[in-house]
Amino acid sequence: MKRAFKYRFYPTDVQAAELSRTFGCVRKVYNMALAARTEAWTRQERVNYNQTSAMLTAWKKTDDLSYLSEVSSVPLQQALRHLQGAFTHFFAKRGAYPKFKSKRRSRSSAEYTRSAFKFRDGRLTLAKMNEPLDIAWSRPLPEGSEPSTVTVSRDKSGRWFVSIICDDPNVKPLPASDRVVGVDVGIDHLLTLSSGEKIANLKHERKERERLAKAQRALAKKTPGSSNRAKARLKLAKVHARITDRRRDHLHKLTTRLVRENQTLVIEDLTVRNMVKNRKLARAISDASWSEFRGMLEYKAAWYGREVIAVDRFFPSSKLCSECGALRERLPLNVREWTCDCGVTHDRDVNAAKNLKAAGLAVSACGAGVRPQRRVPGGQSALNQETL
Repeated sequence: MKRAFKYRFYPTDVQAAELSRTFGCVRKVYNMALAARTEAWTRQERVNYNQTSAMLTAWKKTDDLSYLSEVSSVPLQQALRHLQGAFTHFFAKRGAYPKFKSKRRSRSSAEYTRSAFKFRDGRLTLAKMNEPLDIAWSRPLPEGSEPSTVTVSRDKSGRWFVSIICDDPNVKPLPASDRVVGVDVGIDHLLTLSSGEKIANLKHERKERERLAKAQRALAKKTPGSSNRAKARLKLAKVHARITDRRRDHLHKLTTRLVRENQTLVIEDLTVRNMVKNRKLARAISDASWSEFRGMLEYKAAWYGREVIAVDRFFPSSKLCSECGALRERLPLNVREWTCDCGVTHDRDVNAAKNLKAAGLAVSACGAGVRPQRRVPGGQSALNQETL
């Protein structure tokens, strides 16, 4: 199993300058290749990776772009391969048309394959560098493994990271279990499990909101292009990085625990991209980071031999009584508890998690997809999306 191990490192001034030049060249090559392919697309022509690689060779021979030869050629070729992958996803209708990389908004990174770095005795040296990187080895690499790809990046707060991809023999399927859990995501509580357990939403962005506002006001007062504005932007980026790190750490711990404890995990197939269009809830939904939670859950389940089932987003999980199966006509978001005609009082989130679990068991048993219950006995529509 290929796995990425990410570490922070501290480059020297010479290494930082070399990597910064490499980042700029990678962005330049990517944008030029995208422009060439876009121009060809308007002529109803397709340009593939081999043609853009030939273009790169020609660009290096020109006076204006001769500086491309001063950095390692491998990250430049990898940028063209990434562009080819983006177009492959676009033509297969799995993604949008590729966008140009911005110096300020895009992630600064460069990818090195095996021919462009040396890894000996725990010391990593990149091409065009004489000294190894000063890496903070927060955890060891798998014993006996050899890196196949190294990606160097710098975030907006100025921190440097290196991501090392290698085989990890420790990633093996966990012993099979018969435990199934329904997981309902929310805002008041980040997760509610079908067992009745509720996991608190730590609301990392909300806790730092005052510090964020102060940093944003300071940035707004600085003159564009000044060194003081650059310093203010860096302070703001560090606050955002603090929020992101805490949120990601919390989600990693939750998803690892859920995958280790359960064989099958049933979630709701939410369209978060559309849900954040609600101005009243957008900030809270983004802070909860439901999409990142689902992504972590799915790839960890694939690692350890677990199953993740996504129930149709129109399935009325909150309005359906988990005891008798009766469907309530309306259930506003401010109603957190309700009593069914059968006499059972439901907690909204726990009831939704139980219904998700039942739907997941049905999928496992018969292999059919979970479709919404579109009609109730009185003829009322049941298409309202239940999310919180």
